[in-house]
Amino acid sequence: MKNFSLLIFLFVIVFSCKNDSKIEKEIAKIDVDFIVERFDKAFGETTPENLAETKKAYPFMFSEKYPDSFWIAKVNDTLQQQLTQETARVFPELKQEKEEIIQLFQHLEYYFAEFKTPRVVTTTSNVDYRNKVIVTDTIVLISLDTYLGKDHEFYQGIQKYLRENFSKDQMVVDMAAAYAERYIYQKPPKSLLDEMIFYGKQLYFKDVVIPFKTDAQKIGYTQDQLDWAAANETEVWRYFVEKELLFSTDSKLPNRFLNPAPFSKFYLEEIDAESPGQIGRYMGWQIVRAYMAHNEVSLKDMLQKEPTEIFNNSNFKPKK
Repeated sequence: MKNFSLLIFLFVIVFSCKNDSKIEKEIAKIDVDFIVERFDKAFGETTPENLAETKKAYPFMFSEKYPDSFWIAKVNDTLQQQLTQETARVFPELKQEKEEIIQLFQHLEYYFAEFKTPRVVTTTSNVDYRNKVIVTDTIVLISLDTYLGKDHEFYQGIQKYLRENFSKDQMVVDMAAAYAERYIYQKPPKSLLDEMIFYGKQLYFKDVVIPFKTDAQKIGYTQDQLDWAAANETEVWRYFVEKELLFSTDSKLPNRFLNPAPFSKFYLEEIDAESPGQIGRYMGWQIVRAYMAHNEVSLKDMLQKEPTEIFNNSNFKPKK
């Protein structure tokens, strides 16, 4: 009987892989046409004589409340010139990054009929790492100065756990996260579980639209951190259940288990020292994955489901 069950399980896995492969081949045929517009370079080359031309090409980059003299002064600012020079040095071109963006857009068009390829514009932002990518219906803004590499001198005053993801390979991951927030619907979160499911939806969205990225890249972990999370799922889950945290509305819980941090805060010395931050996001991811594995529901519909519905129908069991 066990052998029969194993055969059924293997058949499901093989069938699912074949189906996924067929879908990926269809997605790869979708035509996506855009250029990466280098506003960072155009702005760096702006002079009083051609400022009007630059403003006409990129009107959304120039607030009308500032006079032309403000923009010329910014172009000539020493810090701005350093940002422009460094982004040009690290990103003389964005060939690999564009290929990944193309794949992201192909997947978005396949799963969301309303998606239209936007303008993709690169800029600098004085290393505004809280807004590395901004997405609208028609424009994507990418701050290249937040992807210069984790050890870049511009980042020396920023916490190490944040700098870890200031690299080129995170650009399309951040774009996917920004798009996920546009497609996810949930009522304002009340409990830890609500927020765990929100981030679980976001990470599952990445599973679907950027399957060429590793799980570690999707969540912003090192491989060792991902391995720790996978190996300790049972213990983490037991802690959440025994401490009755899942449905708790304690405002301290997001900082302990969801927000970027060097480690998660179980208040247990031996665990805190080894755990990665955002472990609640990882657990929410596994819940959503379990829900999608056990229910016939589209990606688009899942993103609209309430957290309790996903949790109650997930049949989630942590890895042992």
